Amino acid sequence: MLNAPLAPTQALEEAAEWLMRLSEGDLSDSERAEWEHWKTSSPERDRAWARAQLLQSKLGGLPPSLAMSALDRPASAERRAALGKLALLLAVMPIGWGGWKLTETADYSTRVGEQRELVLADGSRITLNTDTAIDVRFDSQQRLVHLREGEVLVQTAHDASRPFLVSTRQGRMQALGTRFTVRELDMRTHLAVLEGAVKVSLADNSQTAPLIVSAGQRTDFSAQTFGALDTADGNVDAWTRGMLMADKMRLADFVAQMMRYRRGFVRCDPAIADLRVSGAFPISDSRRALGMLVQTYPVIVSGHLNGYWVTLSPA
Repeated sequence: MLNAPLAPTQALEEAAEWLMRLSEGDLSDSERAEWEHWKTSSPERDRAWARAQLLQSKLGGLPPSLAMSALDRPASAERRAALGKLALLLAVMPIGWGGWKLTETADYSTRVGEQRELVLADGSRITLNTDTAIDVRFDSQQRLVHLREGEVLVQTAHDASRPFLVSTRQGRMQALGTRFTVRELDMRTHLAVLEGAVKVSLADNSQTAPLIVSAGQRTDFSAQTFGALDTADGNVDAWTRGMLMADKMRLADFVAQMMRYRRGFVRCDPAIADLRVSGAFPISDSRRALGMLVQTYPVIVSGHLNGYWVTLSPA
């Protein structure tokens, strides 16, 4: 279960639990091994623990009122309430304390909810989606864009003497006169080709031949293996038009998509996680998008901390 995709809210709750357990005293060898594995099992858990470390460094440990509840094991109502408060504290920590992302400054980046279009020196166009960072390295041999995190739409300009490459931690993609989207998510790279074709080489598996992904196709890959080659969603670039297109999408998946474009957190009650939703939703106005859900589906939206923390519950 540790390697399954999860929402940032769940990662924060898990980080709060580990912070509580660490405050109670020394972990056993097996518990410490479990903790070490947990920290590196997903990007969301890594970021959540970075926030936990930041809280420890700023406050010198848990706030006293929460530290007392940490001693109350096995789980009690008081301890569960303290865990909820701690997870919320991790969520709303001021960005100025160190930031959610612990990365060096990229050549180009966007904040949460922001998009940006670039015209590169060769005339190629790159559109950065929300919370994205790239580096650009052009020389006489190649044109290279490194996607540190996030998602981009690439439209390449012709240059017969220099290949156009997009790299991630999982591999390298060579554009073959094309337009395509690349997103890094859950330790995999997701590629969808809209025009032309893209040749993909894996980062840590030179034995596997490169994969050619043609227009109308999509795939995802880790550093060692390719996923299935499927038909690309025709709305994969809808974010460039300010829209999230849902076609019988699970509500939990819809919430995960909307969270990419807003600060704060949206939590979906498991009772309605599998509710299927459809429609065109504005990504720049999450309040309006959630209002559209309430008008159409049996969902109640409740907010806390001036809308920073939102919960979706069954009506």
